[in-house]
Amino acid sequence: MFRIIMRRHSVVAILFLAPSAIGFSVFYLIPFVMGICYSFMNRSTDGSFVGFTNYKELLASDSFLQASKNTFLFTSISVPITIAISLLLALLLNQNIHFRNGLRTAYVLPLVVPVASVVLIWQVLFDWNGAVNSWLHGLGVPRIDWMKSQWARAVLSVVYAWKNIGYNIILFLAGLQSIPKDYYETAELEGAGIVHKFTRITLVYLTPTMFFVVLMGLISSFRIFRETYLIAGDYPHDSIYMLQHYMNNMFLSLDIQKLTSAAAIMVVCLLVFVSGMFALERRFTNYLE
Repeated sequence: MFRIIMRRHSVVAILFLAPSAIGFSVFYLIPFVMGICYSFMNRSTDGSFVGFTNYKELLASDSFLQASKNTFLFTSISVPITIAISLLLALLLNQNIHFRNGLRTAYVLPLVVPVASVVLIWQVLFDWNGAVNSWLHGLGVPRIDWMKSQWARAVLSVVYAWKNIGYNIILFLAGLQSIPKDYYETAELEGAGIVHKFTRITLVYLTPTMFFVVLMGLISSFRIFRETYLIAGDYPHDSIYMLQHYMNNMFLSLDIQKLTSAAAIMVVCLLVFVSGMFALERRFTNYLE
């Protein structure tokens, strides 16, 4: 009887999951597998197998190497800085301060603002005749062409931080509130200072949350293309020419082989990084246990 009930539940679960599984397969899994196949062919239609020729040409491309370098630099700089600021603000908001609820709401607002509105705001701020240049001119500082100079990467990092800090704060606050207060009280009785409590209690018990925040930050850094594209167009300054720009331009020129090869390399790199993070998390969890 128990087996019959479990079998019925399994059938019901499969029926509920089937629409999502079919949609994921049709719009994501099958196109991705087809793209991998195209990356080993010389043409999209009636093509022949050419092995890793497309990948060799891709790795010899200066534009691809520049896009890869910019993406790596942006992710390795913007994600840690954003996480550090988010953790600091979460620690402050976790205290009994005035207007705490209002501040929490303010940090969440960027998550619900449409991307087009965000881009319009930043264009107004960092345009040649924008608000920031007007303030600088008033202080006697020469105007800066923010999006057509090396400052473009800094502006993009600020946009990324502004957009993602609120979500990180929510995650960190949930992690902070799950830490028993008894640990801090015991540490105070033993004479532990602020630094000791932060490193030995807060950071240790925030480790699972930290891994998740880093993972989501990594994914969000690869989605900054929307803002960059709307602000700077198809061919932005060299410092913010990302992998997504390269793949978008390959799509517009119908160079499917380079597009799929670049996508495959990016996916492999992400899988290696994410697998390494999960391995570190499991090792650290076992160490705590």
